[in-house]
Amino acid sequence: MAKQKFTRAEKSWIMYDVGNSALVLLATSIIPIYFKSLADGPALVAWSYGETVASLVIALLMPILGSIADMQGMKKKFVVGTVGTGVVATVAMGFPTGAMAFLVIYVISSVMLNTSIVFYDALLVDATTDERMDEVSSQGYAWGYIGSCVPFIACLAIVLTRPFGMSFQSSMQIAFVITAAWWVAFTIPMLRDVEQTHYKPREDHAVSKALHGIGATLKKIWSDKTLRYFIIAYFFYIDGVHTIIKLSTSYGSDLGIDGTQLVLALLVTQFVAFPSAIAYGKLGRKFGTKTMLLVGIAGYTFITLFAAFFLRSAIEFWFLAIMVGLFQGGIQALSRSEFGKLCPKEHANEYFGFFDIFGKYAAIMGTFIVGTMTALTGSGSLGVFSIVILFVIGFIMMRKVPDRPATQDEE
Repeated sequence: MAKQKFTRAEKSWIMYDVGNSALVLLATSIIPIYFKSLADGPALVAWSYGETVASLVIALLMPILGSIADMQGMKKKFVVGTVGTGVVATVAMGFPTGAMAFLVIYVISSVMLNTSIVFYDALLVDATTDERMDEVSSQGYAWGYIGSCVPFIACLAIVLTRPFGMSFQSSMQIAFVITAAWWVAFTIPMLRDVEQTHYKPREDHAVSKALHGIGATLKKIWSDKTLRYFIIAYFFYIDGVHTIIKLSTSYGSDLGIDGTQLVLALLVTQFVAFPSAIAYGKLGRKFGTKTMLLVGIAGYTFITLFAAFFLRSAIEFWFLAIMVGLFQGGIQALSRSEFGKLCPKEHANEYFGFFDIFGKYAAIMGTFIVGTMTALTGSGSLGVFSIVILFVIGFIMMRKVPDRPATQDEE
């Protein structure tokens, strides 16, 4: 079958991943190091609990907001609101000089970023077709990885060189402004070109109806055997993925690895993840999405064990960063596209709200486990090791997901 070119809507949808990924990369690399400079003593515990609070807020909000956003013309309005608030919070992060004040603003920025991504994920069903979801979703993650490197390298150059004798805080203020501007610039194409074609009719008393509909939607998901096993598997394996993304820099910093080495290694992750995410989309079409998700879960199990028992120096962190790059984009992209194929299109935001709530509650559990185990034992390695069981459970549950019949395009 001849390769079909991407439509304008697909390209514009992909562009938003380029925009939001700049803040995602900054939040997993430089921001934890900056937070550690503001904090007294080890930062892993405080950072873990901060991420836990952000995830909890998102998990509680999304089923309600998702149900409202499924109504006609609402998805993009929610994107505008969350991106606008997130951009303001991102710029504001440059001003606090105390660790707690900074962490509060970071939590607001993180909530807005991740909430906007849920609405963005739900727009996937409007931007493309079932047959092309794996490829379009993978392209989004791929270009997000490589595109985010442009503003990140600019930010990194300013933070490392600190021209004109500027302080660490001043260089970070500029980095936050660059990241916020990039986020806005790459949000505009999606708002312009992607129309919400799947929706529910607008209703009066939307909030109260959304609250009453949450239980009904959860029952629908639970009654569908394929969705039930998929969402349970996702709950467990995405826990480890999100925890590694959020805590890797803080964990490496507490191990005494130089901050520059940590940031440069994570930059390499982006370049490795670019071709890997694209390859995952193609392999998903050839071998099946479920098979490739199982490969990704197994890969992350190895990564976690390596981090717990062997990560002690910069060279080992570099190896770990490359391994993460091989699997990170693929497992996230195929999870998103497979769920998009399984859920009812007119209820995409509502279903993706639950998709996200399972992911965010998993992130709450993972970061809480790492923070608590580290606090109780004084060993970050034991905290990291404790999340291996989640990958194992995720693998077992994914094996139970019934195979989805191949479409004509996938055969």
